[in-house]
Amino acid sequence: MTIRVRFAPSPTGYLHVGGARTALFNWLLARREGGVFVLRVEDTDRERSTGAATEAILQGMRWLGLEWDEGPYFQAEGVERHRADAERLLREGRAFRDFTTPEEIARIREEDPAAALRHPRRAAEAMGPDESEERAAIGEPHAIRFRVPEGETAWDDEVHGELRFRNPEIDDLVILRTDGTPTYNLAVVSDDAEMRISHVIRGDDHISNTPKQILLHEALGNPVPIYAHVPMILGPDGKRLSKRHGATAVGEYEGEGILPWAMVNFLALLGWSPGGDLEVMDVKEIVERFSLDRIGKKSSVFDSEKLEWLNGRHMERAAGERLEPLVAAWLTGEGLRTPDELAAERGRLLSLIDLLKSRARTVGDLARNVHVYMDDPAEYEAGAVRKHWMKDREETTRRLELLQERLADSPWTEDALEERLRGLASELEVGAGKLIHPLRLAVTGQGVSPGIFEVLVVLGREQSLRRLKRAAELLRSGGPAA
Repeated sequence: MTIRVRFAPSPTGYLHVGGARTALFNWLLARREGGVFVLRVEDTDRERSTGAATEAILQGMRWLGLEWDEGPYFQAEGVERHRADAERLLREGRAFRDFTTPEEIARIREEDPAAALRHPRRAAEAMGPDESEERAAIGEPHAIRFRVPEGETAWDDEVHGELRFRNPEIDDLVILRTDGTPTYNLAVVSDDAEMRISHVIRGDDHISNTPKQILLHEALGNPVPIYAHVPMILGPDGKRLSKRHGATAVGEYEGEGILPWAMVNFLALLGWSPGGDLEVMDVKEIVERFSLDRIGKKSSVFDSEKLEWLNGRHMERAAGERLEPLVAAWLTGEGLRTPDELAAERGRLLSLIDLLKSRARTVGDLARNVHVYMDDPAEYEAGAVRKHWMKDREETTRRLELLQERLADSPWTEDALEERLRGLASELEVGAGKLIHPLRLAVTGQGVSPGIFEVLVVLGREQSLRRLKRAAELLRSGGPAA
């Protein structure tokens, strides 16, 4: 059997974190098992569905790399089939017309909730089929309800195990509204059957819908899909994830500098475990390890700090060429470089990315650091100035000038530069740190950086010596803190 799964978002907003996780789990199963991933847009709520929301959902999936094999299909295109299924159930006696008003049901539900479950059925039976036909023929408004059979409905959920519902506790659900539009449960069942969906993976907030959908599948003679209900995603306060916890649309994380493959890694770990202590995985590895039986039953917590940490690890592992377009887009978007300037500086840009990527957690962090290193320091870190320059300004100035002389004719390699610096430190009878820290501040403007000799090589001889000279002149004239 070819596994066929679907992601069926409602186009009433952006692709939120929970929906993205659901899409991912479906996509992973399809890729792991050589199956088919179907995208179906459930747009039957015409008042709230928008084209902009649909495009935002598709864009979010593209950003994550969750390309679909079929679709996007639109649920509204199947309305005639949905109606035909409802009318077939009516003809076969598995459904009935309901002429009761919402006000009447509300009143009975308030008086006796249990009685309200079967009130429409009793009213239809008291009326008889002939009267029902006559009233429908003259155009009297009515809904069509599914006649829930006796007994119980059970299924073996891939996440929760066996789940059972007593049918007498399930109301005779409306499948066709008075305006002739299908309800959610009927449309989903009809579409899943039409698209030959074999596995339904979705949030466990849908568990209460599943017995209704199983009963509809059975009544229509459809194969019943395998169900897997994934626990909800919670905020750090233990409540369902919402906007009060920060960004919930995946597109917002793209804007915050999260890598798409890091987001996929993070979302996969929200409820699924690869086993052991493994956390940092590329997409291929996640696909190879994914299985439904490793999805846990407990809700997972969305931890923004962990997302940034994981993103940092993926940045550290990524080749500079993979990060370059993202860094370049940030620099041009902020107006700090033009595309032509970046093209001309591409070699140094790649070197800087490789040099600095292990110290960043987001693309924005990395791009800001790259920008600092691409241009001469506009300012110097105040605390580092006080600590490494101004305690003995004159001696620091002399040392920087001596460094400038010694490094000027050195081979521009890490080993050669380090040898020259340590040789000078020995002559001056000071520790190497007494030269390294002032040098680092001079060429980077910062008190902390990657290895200073690696920095010098990436910056190049001309730029490094220019920055060193500028810092010495600044100190000789009084220093930045003067």
